[in-house]
Amino acid sequence: MPIHLGLKSYATLAFCRLGVAGLSPVMPGTCGTLLAVLIAPVLYFPLPFVGRLIELALLFWLGSVAATSAEKILGKTDPGEVVIDELVGVWLVLLPFADPNWKQIGAAFVLFRFFDIVKPWPVRASERWLPGGYGVMIDDVVAGLMAMACMALVTWLHLW
Repeated sequence: MPIHLGLKSYATLAFCRLGVAGLSPVMPGTCGTLLAVLIAPVLYFPLPFVGRLIELALLFWLGSVAATSAEKILGKTDPGEVVIDELVGVWLVLLPFADPNWKQIGAAFVLFRFFDIVKPWPVRASERWLPGGYGVMIDDVVAGLMAMACMALVTWLHLW
């Protein structure tokens, strides 16, 4: 029997899925991350540093609320199709770069996906720090911070 969803539920799922990226049958998290880096030059990089911080905080909050709703709508905890957390995570990696080149964006993508997939401590532990959608979002924030630290090291070593 098909589930009938209202407009609010469809909008919530579309936001959490970043449109169709989360519906990919293969590696929806990677597809969401790829979409995030492709739209960053339009929706993220043009903002000043403080604007990007505010955007990340707002997206974390909205993503957490929406992911909590998505868990209820889909009847699953941390559904793989919810990829708004990947957007927040990879944009966090890119936060310190005012105008990153494609090499830096590619490195941010690879490093973020590594930490998000492998989930070394404290990434995996962070999933349990907060309830519901906040837990869905926080592990990607921690993965993003770890990837950002690696990017900072590469930048400090002048490897760009």
